[in-house]
Amino acid sequence: MAEKPRIKIPASVRKGEVFQVKTLLKHPMESGLRKDETGKPHPRKIIHRFVCSADGRELFAADFNTAVSADPFLTFHLRLERSTTLEFAWHDDDGSVVSEKVPITVE
Repeated sequence: MAEKPRIKIPASVRKGEVFQVKTLLKHPMESGLRKDETGKPHPRKIIHRFVCSADGRELFAADFNTAVSADPFLTFHLRLERSTTLEFAWHDDDGSVVSEKVPITVE
């Protein structure tokens, strides 16, 4: 299973200000293309979807395929109009979801 994600955002921003979000999830990706010593393929195990949302609304999302590297690092920008809690979710092929919530103050 993946470790606790690292998320870097400012503690507060001005209303309407564009700010940067950085996320890193330690996750040992497996493309499903490699084979073990008996020739049987390793099961695919990748983070196939990432979503950042607030107040039930999707703000940013990304879909990944077999070419995604281990430990996916994402950088994107957001703009908020009010204080909220940002919700981050990484969806794994095995059905598990790593999630984290981070409050942000809009002044």
